[in-house]
Amino acid sequence: MVGVTETPEAIRLAQEAGLDLVEVSADADPPVCRIMDYGKWKYEQSKKDRANKAKSKQLELKEVRLGRSMKIDPHDVMIRLNQARRFLMDGHKVQFVQNFRGREMVHRERGSQRMREIIETLSDISKLETPPRQMGRRMTMIMAPDKPKIEQIKRREAAAAAKAEQEKSPAPIEEPPPPAAESIPETDSTPPTETPAEAV
Repeated sequence: MVGVTETPEAIRLAQEAGLDLVEVSADADPPVCRIMDYGKWKYEQSKKDRANKAKSKQLELKEVRLGRSMKIDPHDVMIRLNQARRFLMDGHKVQFVQNFRGREMVHRERGSQRMREIIETLSDISKLETPPRQMGRRMTMIMAPDKPKIEQIKRREAAAAAKAEQEKSPAPIEEPPPPAAESIPETDSTPPTETPAEAV
């Protein structure tokens, strides 16, 4: 901490130290500067940015198609819902697409009913972002992950896994206590004294 210094003097101090004079806060009065190795700081900053970028997940809009028509088997619908659940648990948004073929366009309410069932099934981890809407022969809607609910589920799963692991590990074998030493009755080691015979 040098304190308030004239600019030429601050530049001279930086040059003497073989470092750079970098303005940190231009809005302050007077402006705040730091004597530092600017090239090294930039390099360290770029390393941090790259590391943060690698850690952050690239969130995407995933698309789940509910078959080429309304005649998809309920089992296949469940497979697609499980896939959507995995996407939502990973933090991705999911767009559901229901296609209509031929005369199925007359019964579009069946598509709306299916979308309502999906909303209900995934309500434990997601929320409706874009309600179902018809665009030609396609009906689409977008579900977004509900982060607080997902975090709660993950915490429960982690606790259950830890409990299962604890139950699976064998209990420590307790060693029996050492046998107690038997107490040997003390005997009088002194030889018995003879009583003198009475003289007759």
